[in-house]
Amino acid sequence: MPTTSSRKAKRTPAPAQELKLAHSPDSDDAFMFYALATKKIRTGNLKFTHVLEDIESLNQKALKGIYDITAISFHAYAYLGDRYLLLPCGGSFGEGYGPVVVARSGLGSEGLKGKRVAIPGKMTSAYLALRLYEPEVQPVETPFDQIFDCVLKGEADAGVVIHEGQLTYVGHGLTKVVDLGEEWLRQTGLPLPLGGNAILKSLDSRTIEQAAKLLRESILYALDHREEALAYAQQFARGLEPSSVDRFVSLYVNQLTVDYGDVGRQASQTLLDRGFDKGLIPRRVNVKFVQ
Repeated sequence: MPTTSSRKAKRTPAPAQELKLAHSPDSDDAFMFYALATKKIRTGNLKFTHVLEDIESLNQKALKGIYDITAISFHAYAYLGDRYLLLPCGGSFGEGYGPVVVARSGLGSEGLKGKRVAIPGKMTSAYLALRLYEPEVQPVETPFDQIFDCVLKGEADAGVVIHEGQLTYVGHGLTKVVDLGEEWLRQTGLPLPLGGNAILKSLDSRTIEQAAKLLRESILYALDHREEALAYAQQFARGLEPSSVDRFVSLYVNQLTVDYGDVGRQASQTLLDRGFDKGLIPRRVNVKFVQ
């Protein structure tokens, strides 16, 4: 008769569960997901399939619940709360810095009022921050990596640059009009919430909890193995030198990325509250995180 230990030894392992994990093809996200993408940490019965798309495409697909876990703009969460929960880690915050509005030259005393402004998408946090700063702009939706050209060709009077463009606009002959993260800090005393990671509510609670734990482990692994994670992230840096990649990652992968904490949660709620109060979001939103 088989012993208890032999019966345990023959137990069939749980089948692997595949989760589609979607994020932006930029260096800070690559840094965060390095350990998961290269299997540096054990994931148990979860298997992650990585999908890379620009943030506005991810926002739009999140409306349909396409991906199990997805990067989203905090602005987009206002329209996604019925489908997704925010994970308590993996957020990108501008702590006194953020998307930069650039132009070919100064815009005069009226500033951005009434101007055509190239934006990376109407569901991005960059666009919401722009409207909170100056409500009367004419948005020109433009892929984020074409905003420089749009402004330089005169197709827009100004443009909101995100990702690595925040560090490289001077090299393109453009001038800063306003740093939206700096302006947000001046008005609120809080970091500017830009992007977060969300997970489908329809997944079972065990999977949600395990995925949240693994994402945090991936971020901590990258911070603890910085040089190798930066080397991996370099391939997604769109021409930045290694020192600039290090600087960019430092801006957006920090303690708030590991855990939002009270400050990050307050900032996230404040952004959406102000959007609603200004009539830029259709309903008041209660931001809900995975516990």
